[in-house]
Amino acid sequence: MDFPELAARTRRFSHGAPRAVTVADDGSRVVFLRSGGPEDPTEALWALDVATGEERLIADPAALLGGDDPAVLSPGERALRERQRLNTGGIGSYALDAAGRMAVFPLAGRLFRADLVHGDVVEVHTVGPVLDPRPDPTGERLAYVTDAAEGVRRGELRVIEPDGADNLLAGEDSGVTWGLAEHVAAEEFHRFRGYWWAPDGRSVLAARVDESRLPRWYLHDPTDPASPPASVAYPRAGGPNAEVSLHLLDLDGGWVDVHWDRETYPYLASVTWADGGPLITVLRRSQQHGLVLAVDPRTGETQVHAELADPRWVEPIPGTPAHLPDGRVLVGGELAHDGYDARCLFADGTLLTPPSLYVRRVVGRLPTGGGPADLLVEASEGEPSQRHLFRVRTTIGGGVDTRRMSGTPGWHTAAVGGDVLVVGTATLDDPGTTWSVWRGDGEVARLRSLAATPPYAPRPTLVRVTDRRLPTGVLYPTDHVKGTRLPVLLDVYGGPGHQEVVAARAAWLERQWWAEQGFAVVTIDNRGTAGVAPSFEKAIHRRMADVILADQIDALTALADKHPDLDLDRVAVRGRSFGGWLAGLAVLRHPELFRCGIAGAPITDWSLYDTAYTERYLGMPDDGIDVYAHHSLVELAAEPVVATEQARPLLLVHGMADDNVLAAHTLRLSAALLSTGRPHAVLPLTGATHLAAGGVSERLLRLELDFLRRHL
Repeated sequence: MDFPELAARTRRFSHGAPRAVTVADDGSRVVFLRSGGPEDPTEALWALDVATGEERLIADPAALLGGDDPAVLSPGERALRERQRLNTGGIGSYALDAAGRMAVFPLAGRLFRADLVHGDVVEVHTVGPVLDPRPDPTGERLAYVTDAAEGVRRGELRVIEPDGADNLLAGEDSGVTWGLAEHVAAEEFHRFRGYWWAPDGRSVLAARVDESRLPRWYLHDPTDPASPPASVAYPRAGGPNAEVSLHLLDLDGGWVDVHWDRETYPYLASVTWADGGPLITVLRRSQQHGLVLAVDPRTGETQVHAELADPRWVEPIPGTPAHLPDGRVLVGGELAHDGYDARCLFADGTLLTPPSLYVRRVVGRLPTGGGPADLLVEASEGEPSQRHLFRVRTTIGGGVDTRRMSGTPGWHTAAVGGDVLVVGTATLDDPGTTWSVWRGDGEVARLRSLAATPPYAPRPTLVRVTDRRLPTGVLYPTDHVKGTRLPVLLDVYGGPGHQEVVAARAAWLERQWWAEQGFAVVTIDNRGTAGVAPSFEKAIHRRMADVILADQIDALTALADKHPDLDLDRVAVRGRSFGGWLAGLAVLRHPELFRCGIAGAPITDWSLYDTAYTERYLGMPDDGIDVYAHHSLVELAAEPVVATEQARPLLLVHGMADDNVLAAHTLRLSAALLSTGRPHAVLPLTGATHLAAGGVSERLLRLELDFLRRHL
């Protein structure tokens, strides 16, 4: 079996690998999801007993969905159960109580509760299909969101009592949801939740989202001509956003509104509620100013704990804000004075991390054996392609004190509970991610991986080039003979907040396949990408196209000086989503360098993309319509062709069922290319989504390869 087929069958070698790893607060068990093998997409819930090091299957989706007695089901119910069994992707997510003794999860729209101590799993009856179920911290009650009316997205927030009573906590007519994150919260602020239990389990902090002002897009499924167009509320740049408010809901019917200036600060970027009370982060629409607010759960009044400000945009650190055990509030921010250029942590304004550290995420607390708990953070120090784990001291008056805990070069992540630390390590030397379980200084177990072993062991040459020290990676075919010049495939993403040049083998597997087809594959992290420094990321503000494309070209030219086998007379560019826009931009602006390009699910007109993302980097359309036009592939493609060499071929790939970057993007770009006679082809992936348009698909990869070979 060759790489494209194997990658498609194994979902890029992720089937069978542990994921969604959490640790019980007392460190007694590690909970995670894993499917049954390298080609099994159905994920089950597992737990590892830390004391014995033994893994135990907690919930098997096949058994749960097929466990009804056929004799007591009607023919229609039996058919429904069979469809659920065949169509489910398994357990996609779960939530634990505070002690980590009980887990709840949705499966095929149904709700299940698992006793992690004894292993019992029961279905909990609900009034409708289940979204985001969560137990209260005490494990007594369950909350969930449901679509109570068939075919209408109502977003009712409901609570199930210990006696099984299913009570409506909040709900309204169509257009308003309770307990769900709105589009920009999930897509752009990584806030995927819409409700939060109080620590005592007696009340809920819930978001109310009103989408009635949003323009609606109508998408038709080309695979089903009889289906009506699906209506999607989408907040396009410069237009209205969903109206979001927060409310404290008591289980006995009491109701308190959370008060802040929602007119000035419309974005609810983060919410946490643990001991110490709720903390929220709110941002202005421009995202150049924000507030960290403490919420009084009795009155809903808020108090400012910290201000976030930047002339370009603020970038909160995941895992913050949070209460420290001594009552101080942990806030993530940037240090940009006295020559410093860093992402740091502060406790009530006191610096906790050194300026040399680029903090990426606060994982949790580590016990110290007596004093205040330390913080566990994921961060980079000097080398952006590597992410390590650091212990950060929080002692008042103790100064800045950090210690690196991970030693192996690579990309590390972690979960912590009690005195147990679980470390996920990905390197260039080994396939996949290795999950090791530590108690104190001793490793007690490793989570088994059943994932397939990739056929390649890519060894990219990682080097930083130009005076801007841009991170880059270069791959050659395994049988490459030095002195043989190769066509170059520039595999790009380049978008803000992401990195492609990382010291983890999984990032290079598909690129190695391209190299084996006879290309030198180059990947570059331009300014705007994460991991280097705040100034490096924010240099793209209102000038993404110029800065990013210049960095890609400058780095490619610098690499050719170091790698003489790169043939810059034969360069192709390929990317997806933001990378699709960048690939189209490269071919249209610099046809003298780029001979052809593949643009997967490209953003072709930024005025059609969502508010929070687009306005963060380009500003409001009304304040800079010329900025938007300057970044538009449609405008660029409509410019007359004055020389044959300016008409380089483009392959446009798009999932026609996409609900993120709408198919209208690709169709409008195709029309503009046709109007000026620019050669291109459109490859619609019927039924595919935004990710599938750029993901691994055996047929898609071969079609793209055929396109590149024809034009290089």
